[in-house]
Amino acid sequence: MALEYRNELKYIVSSLQIAILRNRIRPLMALDAHTGTKEKYTIRSVYFDDYRNICYLENADGTSPREKFRIRIYNADEEVIRLELKRKEGGKTHKDSCSLTFDQCQAFLTGEGMSCADGYPPVLQKFILKYRTERYRPKVIVEYEREPYVYKAGNVRVTFDTDIRSSNRVEAFFEKDLFARPVMPTGSHLMEVKYDEFLPDIIYNSLQADGLSQETFSKYYLCRRYNIGGVKKNGL
Repeated sequence: MALEYRNELKYIVSSLQIAILRNRIRPLMALDAHTGTKEKYTIRSVYFDDYRNICYLENADGTSPREKFRIRIYNADEEVIRLELKRKEGGKTHKDSCSLTFDQCQAFLTGEGMSCADGYPPVLQKFILKYRTERYRPKVIVEYEREPYVYKAGNVRVTFDTDIRSSNRVEAFFEKDLFARPVMPTGSHLMEVKYDEFLPDIIYNSLQADGLSQETFSKYYLCRRYNIGGVKKNGL
């Protein structure tokens, strides 16, 4: 069965550009229903890599295809925990995911891991195999504030990610007040545009702004670069 991919475009934007673009798309797009009254939410992900740092190095080299595993929570809440596998190929992305219990997540964070069992989702079985055979372990926490907008035609999603920050205290993944340090210059943020087969002209035209150019950008790669101690070719 062929994988279904989505187009993904990334742009570095200033606070002023976000304000301009927000005013343009708000009459056209709806805020994601999960944002609540704050009109944004906090995303916190812990990324995994093997003992060779293969995910980091493939990101640095622009390898295609490449894959990354992460565990994600929202607003530092342990009620909803998602294991995600993101695959990137030729500028497009595919994502598989499944739910984890708190105890399952803790097992992966502490190094205990899990054993495969019938009935587990395929993405979890694949992760367990990587964890046990290739020594995938948690490497870095990536956290940011997300303001997401959606548009039904083309399944379009436009997000503004601000205050992108990093922590190497993976054992503190569920702490409400996790200390994390900024990894981008003050006033620099990320806009992502995701869609299926086509980007409607009305959305494309509303996202045009002076000085805006598409970038190759990975939060995981950036946060690992800024992680204490850095990354070496032969391991941490």
